[in-house]
Amino acid sequence: MNMRTNRMTTNSLKALSRLIASGILYLLMLFILGSCDDKACDTEMITYYEPVFVPRSEVVKDAEFAAPQLIENPGKIYYKDEYLFINEIDQGIHVIDNRDRSNPVEIGFVVLPGNKDLAAKGNFLYADNYTDLVVLDISDKTNITEVNRIEGVFDAYYYYTEADGMLISYTEVQEEIEIDCDNEDWMYYTDDLVFASAESNLARNSSGAGIGGSLARFTITDNFLYTVNEYRLKLFDITVTDSPIEGNSVDLGWGIETIFPYGDKLFFGARSGMHIYDNSNPAEPVFISTYEHINTCDPVVVQNDLAYVTLRSGTECETFTNQLDVIDISDVSNPELVISHDMDNPHGLGIRGDCLFIAEGEYGLKVFNAADPLKIGENLTAHHKEIHALDVIPLDDVLFMIGNDGLHQYQYDCNDLFTYISTINF
Repeated sequence: MNMRTNRMTTNSLKALSRLIASGILYLLMLFILGSCDDKACDTEMITYYEPVFVPRSEVVKDAEFAAPQLIENPGKIYYKDEYLFINEIDQGIHVIDNRDRSNPVEIGFVVLPGNKDLAAKGNFLYADNYTDLVVLDISDKTNITEVNRIEGVFDAYYYYTEADGMLISYTEVQEEIEIDCDNEDWMYYTDDLVFASAESNLARNSSGAGIGGSLARFTITDNFLYTVNEYRLKLFDITVTDSPIEGNSVDLGWGIETIFPYGDKLFFGARSGMHIYDNSNPAEPVFISTYEHINTCDPVVVQNDLAYVTLRSGTECETFTNQLDVIDISDVSNPELVISHDMDNPHGLGIRGDCLFIAEGEYGLKVFNAADPLKIGENLTAHHKEIHALDVIPLDDVLFMIGNDGLHQYQYDCNDLFTYISTINF
């Protein structure tokens, strides 16, 4: 009994000692914090993005044809009649004479602020100029001129006020801020604060239309130009090629990334899957079905009864999946997965006959024989690790491949022929 009482007394003394020590430490912290400046106890370096507003009149204006410029931030590529058109993101379009593929020549540059997408038919090229659709006469490649525009058709894609102007971009700002001593759980707020994350092939083209890559958002089928943004398809009747008429808009759901026409169908690559629309009446596409997958980035190309979709990981893609999905679309109302093949980090892709090309970003370009869809993963005919690959356009006798260092041209087949032709350097 006495032993138990002694043990309790000892434990009580230890607890009391800890309490006294904690109290002394607490008083000491109060003294230190009390001696701190009321408003600036510490500093923190933060990074945020401030909106850039520009008067509409300064950015939405007639296109100008200028001397060739250095390709620094390339976007979409478009091929037509032995000429290449390369988008310089938000700046304009590079025009390149590719009739001699061993020696491509830069002809000029179309100054067109806010441009990201393009498509062409006959002698006319269609491009976005922030909120407007612009029609360019490309019959004389040495003197491209603007001949028409439809104003405000892409207004919904941009924030605009009379007082501030048009929101065209964001600039990164680093700022050292002071932390209030009285606020233990602090967070920085500002009204104009936006945090940002880092980051087609041959189908049924209208006669006289060109060819875009698998990452295209503009495409042409018959007498219609189709344009997509994150959630909507907008149609333009281009029966009279220099005078497009704004047509219907179709809500597609969020996360739309690419559009690919094939036969009388439209295939939309979205972050949540692949949407299929009946396009037998090009003026009024009708939803058929959706092939769903996990949230990821996914361009799509189609050949015969198969759709090829690449799924990519990365900050902007919100997933860790890197694969090629082969999808049976023989019954477009019920698309079914045939097989998935593991990839490294696939971006754009293209198929021509049995040749399937996968642009793997920093992991290079892969060439597969796709004659047997179930064995694509086993039939890697070439892996060019030395090149950076973002997107491809395969033609019958040449492959255009765009990377972070340039646009490369190769002669190819599905066996071991892969001969370098030339490069347009960035």
